[in-house]
Amino acid sequence: MWRTTVRYRELGRSGLSVSEIGYGAWGIGASSWVGATEDESLRALHRAIDLGVNFIDTARGYGESERIVGRVVRERSTASGDTVRVATKVAPKNGVWPALDGIDPAQAFPGAHIRESLETSLRASGLDYFDVLQLHVWNDEWVGRGDWLETVADLKQEGKIGLFGVSVNDHRPDTALALVRSGAVDSVQVIYNIFDQSPADELFPACEEHGVGVIVRVALDEGGLTGRITADTTFPEGDWRNRYFRGDRPAQVERRVAAIVADLGIAPDEIAETALRFVLSNPAVSTVIPGMRDVANVERNTALSDGRALSADRLAVLAGHRWQRNFYS
Repeated sequence: MWRTTVRYRELGRSGLSVSEIGYGAWGIGASSWVGATEDESLRALHRAIDLGVNFIDTARGYGESERIVGRVVRERSTASGDTVRVATKVAPKNGVWPALDGIDPAQAFPGAHIRESLETSLRASGLDYFDVLQLHVWNDEWVGRGDWLETVADLKQEGKIGLFGVSVNDHRPDTALALVRSGAVDSVQVIYNIFDQSPADELFPACEEHGVGVIVRVALDEGGLTGRITADTTFPEGDWRNRYFRGDRPAQVERRVAAIVADLGIAPDEIAETALRFVLSNPAVSTVIPGMRDVANVERNTALSDGRALSADRLAVLAGHRWQRNFYS
């Protein structure tokens, strides 16, 4: 019997209550991920809401994701009055990922571009409002420069967005510290998992001090922390993970996961649960947004929202499994 509800946390000091297991909507819909289908995505989204998930993260750059998410949210709000919070993202106008030093904010996120992207997202989703609007990349050199903040303030006043956030560059939590300390942001989305524990060094304490919500992505290391990646793993043609797990990287992951399993004395199929509980054990985290392309994933992940944090002893063991690398590069 699956749980019928999940637990909730406040997104920083925003007053917004979000399910601690959120829905990462990158991989939904046939246009977003090899093997994904729209019908299964719709079933998964509805099941997640049935189980209490009330936070969905999407983006302008995620294929048909905004349209599918918007359809489900509108159906649920009309049929049952469910309140589902939706976050989306604005891609940089210059198309540079990640945000490099020396780029003027007027090149990446001029105010007119932010507004145009949001309007496009509203039309695509059929929604009147997004609870969180995030810039999809960030560089702290932009604090106090450009007209992005003025535009964000205008969009809030116009009632088109509720909160403002940024998606922090891959494995670079230090690139958003100045923004968090400036008081100009409501939330940050960041990679945090057993391998990349660096956000807990400085970013999370800063977020707690300044009341900034934390949205954790890639908690399962793009599948690396599921126990299903081995030296012999292959992916379908066209699947982007062929690049992420290229060369001997699957073998490296397999060895690292085996070491975690051995040190904790757990079964290999418990590693995904352990990885999600690791993230939720940090009080700075507001919500974690694993990708959930089917109902089975939804039910398995939401069942972990039971308040059972990892023990201090287990967290101490996992602290020894930090692994500094960037498979996106």
